[in-house]
Amino acid sequence: MNKDTEIDMKEVELNELDPEKQPMTGDGQAPGGEKNGSVKLKVPDDEVAFTGLSKEELMKVAGTPGWVRTRWVLLVLFWLGWIGMLAGAIVIIVQAPRCKAIPEMNWWNEGPLYQITDLEAFSEGLKGVEEKLDDINQLKVKSLVIGPLHTVQANQMTGLNLQEIGAGLGKAEDLDSLLKAAHKKGISVVLDLTPNYKGNPVWFDDKDRKEIMEDVKTAAEFWLNKGLDGIKISDLGIASTSPDWAKLRMAVQGNGTDDTKKRALMGVVNDISAENLSQLVNDSGVDLILSDLLSRNTEGKERIRVLETLHSEQRKIGWGLGAAQKDHLSKRATTWGLIRLYQLLLFTLPGTPVFTYGDEIGLQANQMSNKTNQTKEAPKMVWNVEKEETDGAKSNHTEYAEIRKWFRSLSDLRGKERSLLHGDYYSLYSSATALSFLRVWDQSERYITAVNWRDGLEELKLNLEPTEGVELPETAKVKLSTDQEFEVDSTVNLKDLKLKAGQALLLQFPYTG
Repeated sequence: MNKDTEIDMKEVELNELDPEKQPMTGDGQAPGGEKNGSVKLKVPDDEVAFTGLSKEELMKVAGTPGWVRTRWVLLVLFWLGWIGMLAGAIVIIVQAPRCKAIPEMNWWNEGPLYQITDLEAFSEGLKGVEEKLDDINQLKVKSLVIGPLHTVQANQMTGLNLQEIGAGLGKAEDLDSLLKAAHKKGISVVLDLTPNYKGNPVWFDDKDRKEIMEDVKTAAEFWLNKGLDGIKISDLGIASTSPDWAKLRMAVQGNGTDDTKKRALMGVVNDISAENLSQLVNDSGVDLILSDLLSRNTEGKERIRVLETLHSEQRKIGWGLGAAQKDHLSKRATTWGLIRLYQLLLFTLPGTPVFTYGDEIGLQANQMSNKTNQTKEAPKMVWNVEKEETDGAKSNHTEYAEIRKWFRSLSDLRGKERSLLHGDYYSLYSSATALSFLRVWDQSERYITAVNWRDGLEELKLNLEPTEGVELPETAKVKLSTDQEFEVDSTVNLKDLKLKAGQALLLQFPYTG
């Protein structure tokens, strides 16, 4: 074989080589077109993929002693873990402090009671009251007391008509419209049916009392059928001794069922001791009593004694400063600071706070008497104090607006905090011009009210002394303050609590178990 033949044979062998074994071309590609570094793997066609064990094989393995023991161990561990978690949950539930049952609360306990004693001075009659419902609703008021509305001449039974709305106050249709609008906003409406409200005595003479009680009962049924939510009467001590008192109670309280809204019978008393008031609550069977105890007892020690006597009846006690006499708060709280102080006190007392229209702004009462009948003229209500000045109150406009904001903050807080709404009461301190008490409910935030209505500039230290079983922390947080000396959310040392004249604080501290 010559040399040329050998070269031809080598070229044939190279051409028959697999592409992977052929030498690369100048551009880095094999003759077949693959790039440098490419590798082709050929999987034999007869190679079998793994498909796991068959059912028969699994059954054989599952029955072996090793797997049986493993399954039992895992099953026992699962149930032991489950039982352990269940036992742990039971222990937590048993050892955790139980929540205290919420006491029965009625609509007259849920928010402040707002008296509109003179509809013309408030807003020119029943139509005006309806127009002002949005303003009233902003105060978190849950119930209105309107009137009296009926026609009567002072001390004259012959002119008494308990089922007729007096001239100038509106028509029956206006009352219907007011009730519908108020109920839509969640506000209940109570009617004052005090018979001789323009004269004295309010139940006329003794010889007329039986007849008057029958008239009041009939009128109560008439107005309740119109949609009123309750009836209020004055001089409860006299009315409740009438032989027909039970009939009036039945007319007001006995017409509802468990599925209907409760109707309230409210009474007002004056010049009565705390002990006698407590007895009257039980004897009369009324739903709420308003008294003049705070107005009459002006010293801190007297007021604390009153609170200690009545706090267990808090769902049937209404607190006001002048409200029992239909006076305004400003008559007794003669400075803007004292108005704030007494608003704070009333909103945190164990019971329902009661205000006369205008108390939310500190409306200045007109102390001038009408020379004709010697009755005090009702002050005209001032509106839009937070929006613009009005001609009748330019000098007081700023204070009216600030006090209204203060009132709203107190009303809002009371509605949210269980300790203030229906919490237990504990006295902490009292002196001639100051007092302090604690409100507590279960695991809710605790609140301390501390007020000093003293005149002058002298500072007073309140030595808080909790009753047995009640513990106070070393410090508490300022929730509300009547002035800027105590900043909101700042901390106060309870062992060195000092208040200047006219100052009031609402302090807060948490439940700690």
